[in-house]
Amino acid sequence: MTARSWPFVFALLALALLALPASVRAADVRVGYIDSGRIFRDYKEAQDAQQRFDRQVQGWRDEAGEKENAVKKLRDEVHDLSPILSSVKRHEREEELQRAISDYERFVQDIWGPQGKAAKTNEQMTRDVVGKIRSAVEKVAADKNLTLVLDSASGFIIYADISLDLTTPVLQELAARAATTPTTTTPH
Repeated sequence: MTARSWPFVFALLALALLALPASVRAADVRVGYIDSGRIFRDYKEAQDAQQRFDRQVQGWRDEAGEKENAVKKLRDEVHDLSPILSSVKRHEREEELQRAISDYERFVQDIWGPQGKAAKTNEQMTRDVVGKIRSAVEKVAADKNLTLVLDSASGFIIYADISLDLTTPVLQELAARAATTPTTTTPH
């Protein structure tokens, strides 16, 4: 975050505080924070979801590599054989190459484009994990009678007393829930 962006951050924080109802602003506002980065690193379900996603991405990379190699091979064939092929055969090979290029580009866009499978799969795989984390945060915040919980990983916390850090209790709550919930396996 640059020095220029600090006024913007403070303005956003001030607007957020002003958006609270007057009764909350006048009351004793109790604040805590979490480190969502640490939660995602230390929470087993989040690690498992990330590993499943990584395996899926590797499969897509392998498939893209195969398509890219096919394009390269066809391109080399068209280049090397062009002088000895009849115009009809050369045209057929060039069309085959264009289809392979289009197939490769369409595949890359379908997977890694803005609305691609990678973004959708990542969202699907993390939706349940995020819901569980949010639920655990809400429980810990309610247990501690907090009004507001911030996320230090977002960069909006300039300073906070370490005693306000709820990351460990949230991880403990998630572990307790995992210990009481039967594990379900997801097909790969």
